[in-house]
Amino acid sequence: MLKLIFKAILLSLIPFALTAQVKVYVTVHISKRTVDSLFIAGNFNDWNPKNKAFNLEQKDSLTYFIELNLPKGNHEFKITRGNWDKVESQIDGKPIANRGLNLHVDTVMDLRIADWADNFKQVKEEYRFGDHIQVVDSAFYMPQLNKYRKIWVYLPKSYKNSKKKYPVIYMQDGQNLFHSNPARNNEWAVDSVMDSLISTGAKEMIVIGIDHGGNDRLKEYNPYDSQYGKGEGKAYAAFLVETLKPFIDQKYRTLKDAKNTSIAGSSMGALISMYAIAEYPKVFGSAGIFSPAFWLAPKIYTDLTERLPGLKNKRIFFVAGDKEGSSMILDMKKVFTILNPDGFNKNVVFTAREDGKHSEWFWHREFVPFYRFIATH
Repeated sequence: MLKLIFKAILLSLIPFALTAQVKVYVTVHISKRTVDSLFIAGNFNDWNPKNKAFNLEQKDSLTYFIELNLPKGNHEFKITRGNWDKVESQIDGKPIANRGLNLHVDTVMDLRIADWADNFKQVKEEYRFGDHIQVVDSAFYMPQLNKYRKIWVYLPKSYKNSKKKYPVIYMQDGQNLFHSNPARNNEWAVDSVMDSLISTGAKEMIVIGIDHGGNDRLKEYNPYDSQYGKGEGKAYAAFLVETLKPFIDQKYRTLKDAKNTSIAGSSMGALISMYAIAEYPKVFGSAGIFSPAFWLAPKIYTDLTERLPGLKNKRIFFVAGDKEGSSMILDMKKVFTILNPDGFNKNVVFTAREDGKHSEWFWHREFVPFYRFIATH
């Protein structure tokens, strides 16, 4: 144990030189005056559209600027006026692709905003899902947070005609999990992946999706206080364990033990999933940690070191992409090393994909090896 703690302490002292930062000076030109403030939102701030630390300064009525210090590597971003309804758009109001930024040296960028999404009439899409995707409750009460949240469930197609019980995966960011018609560009399409795998003989499982809390996401998915506010992650994890899981186990035919209960998420959802399995090892037996935002919660390293005995034999799947920035891989490797110091523990796996980006298409693809990993114990 002392050896593991010492190793974790050494890891925590890795100099920031390993995640070298470079300066980025961004100038933004708009075509019409606005009374709103401008913000830059990207994978470097968990796509927060109104992060005060990323508020652009105004140079004149049509010009704004910001100077950033970002890790070397690949980044994606957009400019907003404070929320995603007021994001930059093409001149006809159609969405633009994420702007790309590949950083190796100090960089100057000059951007022109064609228009804003809210200047055009937006047609509200009516999304439809497969008949084995259901809304458990559109406003499920979360007593630990005194909030309400939409809860989704994916039931294997065999569920309605069988009496057997199924393992369960609890997943964060429920609004982005399932494939819809019309298709969206920000969906994991977990149901499509599972339908395909199950059709080839993979184990059947239930998936529970919990919607994130919009502007509260950065607090709800963080068990620690940060620059974004007081962390609510401990209460959120308690909600999953004390309120939601007992309800799901009562309502559906589930296998209730930890061996058959998984938790998964991406970015901030990966952070809270890592915390949850460490805090409640008797509840969760495996976890999918996709592109984790460990950078926002450095105390996680200490907590995981202290909770190592409870994580023995837990199956944990780590994955991130090289195009998410160098710090993402290093932070994930740091946690992996705490949990699997000699690298011989086959229950804890680490994958860094060369083409991986901080996006749903990447997590959709990597859900396949994660599912196979947890389904073969």
